[in-house]
Amino acid sequence: MVQQQQQQQHRIYILQFRKGEQDQEVACKVSTPPKAGAGRRVMYYYHDYGGGGAGGAGKNGKAAQPRAFSMRRFFGLLLLSFVSVGTLFVAPVSFFSFVHSDEGSGGAAAAARRAVEVAAAPCSGMGNDSLCCDRTSTRADICFARGDVRMHSASASFQLVSSSSGNATAAAVEEERIRPYTRKWEANVMATIDEVRLRRVPAGGAARCDVVHDVPAVVFSTGGYTGNVYHEFNDGILPLFVTSNHLRRRVVFVILEYHDWWMTKYGDVVSRLSAFPPIDFTADRRVHCFPEVIAGLRIHGELTVDPEKTPEGKSIRHFRTLLDDAYRGRIQYLERLERRAARSRKRRAAAAKPTTTSIALPIMAPPAKQASPSPPDRPRLVIVSRTGSRVIENEADVAALAADVGFDVRVVRPERTTELCKIYRELNASDAMVGVHGAAMTHFLFMRPGKVFVQVVPLGTDWAAGAYYGEPAARLGLRYVGYKILPEESSLSREYPTGDPVLTDPAGVGKRGWDVTKKVYLDRQNVRLDLPRFREVLVGAHRHLVAGKRRRRQRESQ
Repeated sequence: MVQQQQQQQHRIYILQFRKGEQDQEVACKVSTPPKAGAGRRVMYYYHDYGGGGAGGAGKNGKAAQPRAFSMRRFFGLLLLSFVSVGTLFVAPVSFFSFVHSDEGSGGAAAAARRAVEVAAAPCSGMGNDSLCCDRTSTRADICFARGDVRMHSASASFQLVSSSSGNATAAAVEEERIRPYTRKWEANVMATIDEVRLRRVPAGGAARCDVVHDVPAVVFSTGGYTGNVYHEFNDGILPLFVTSNHLRRRVVFVILEYHDWWMTKYGDVVSRLSAFPPIDFTADRRVHCFPEVIAGLRIHGELTVDPEKTPEGKSIRHFRTLLDDAYRGRIQYLERLERRAARSRKRRAAAAKPTTTSIALPIMAPPAKQASPSPPDRPRLVIVSRTGSRVIENEADVAALAADVGFDVRVVRPERTTELCKIYRELNASDAMVGVHGAAMTHFLFMRPGKVFVQVVPLGTDWAAGAYYGEPAARLGLRYVGYKILPEESSLSREYPTGDPVLTDPAGVGKRGWDVTKKVYLDRQNVRLDLPRFREVLVGAHRHLVAGKRRRRQRESQ
């Protein structure tokens, strides 16, 4: 039986329960494997947005109830057909993935320029019942199939069913192949990504639909370097935003190399980009049918979104807003749990107090004191701590120094099991972040524009520190400071003699190849910061933040 999948009005989370935790007061549902002893079990909890429709029609796994055809539906379809035809002639983009601009008149010129660029891009003029791939980018390929497209995971393919008037000979030979991952230039990692075929088939040779969708699908892989937070955002989450955000959650994600832990980690973000449960391409053997399939993701650069290349002029700041929306509900939930725990501790403490006999005494007013102004709020600084390599050996001294300068200091040690929302909550509330170059610096994305990001740059990492984190942070609107250590601040100064090229010419050593750079400068180097020298950086950051807060208060008072 063909099932119609309707848009679901709920957000999906995945809980991680710890031993000893109190009841969470959430409605839980446990998915069961399709066959005994096979598959996976994932526990979800739902935050209901409301508006799910009468009787819960359209829930996943249930057939939608047929409805009577009415005049209202007839005129609605008629109007939709006029809009679609006009769209195809005026702006040759997909009927199912077309977008509109919310910009005012001030952005009209930029919107027009983007429209021209989109119209000139490969595959922009393709219509229905067509297949096209854009392979012009050095970073990633992307393919489009529009029409009657059917997912057939058993053959690792998507079938574009030819119309009856199509050319049977052409249908038999038209096929495109793609590995939907955004590191096209790295042959070694791309060889580990599953390949998907998009091929045209005659109507008589197509698989029969098990589930019919009325929204497009975006196909991508969570393989490759997934497991490293930098690559998870740079190669996956940000390109996913670039490719699908304009679809306004009316899209289904089909994931190759699907991992439960990835959905656990990024489910909040994914739910802001798609209103539908994702599909595990390998495990789900049903034939899902779509009006359009986009295989692959577009990527604009390192941890960035280029507004000149997005249909609606979206930038990295719009992605930052999406993160706010994604984590707001979870943060509020955590805050409620913390308040509940605090009240519980208070009650237990009160119950543990020894009982005493009270004697009524006259209430004496305390002597009057001259009111003193309260000190200004101390800017919050988060030190992102590392373990293994590139450790700040005198981290405790650095924290004490920052407190002496005037910061409220927190030390965060992200681990693989740390819930991403908790890291986001800490950095979103911070005014400054300090950390040594490495994947954890990706968390600058969690900071608000106008704040300060100080990256400690070890020897041999100058270019990578700037290209991967410094420049993207500046585009987000952060005040970026790169603190380049001196040779004597590196632990390598204790391994190599004074004047050794490892200490005096890291760029030259780096020319020997990536393996040498990784072995020497990334895997074997720690830092011990020169406190008087680093103090100057902290003082500058503190002054910037205090001045910014003063200006905001002046504007608010006017």
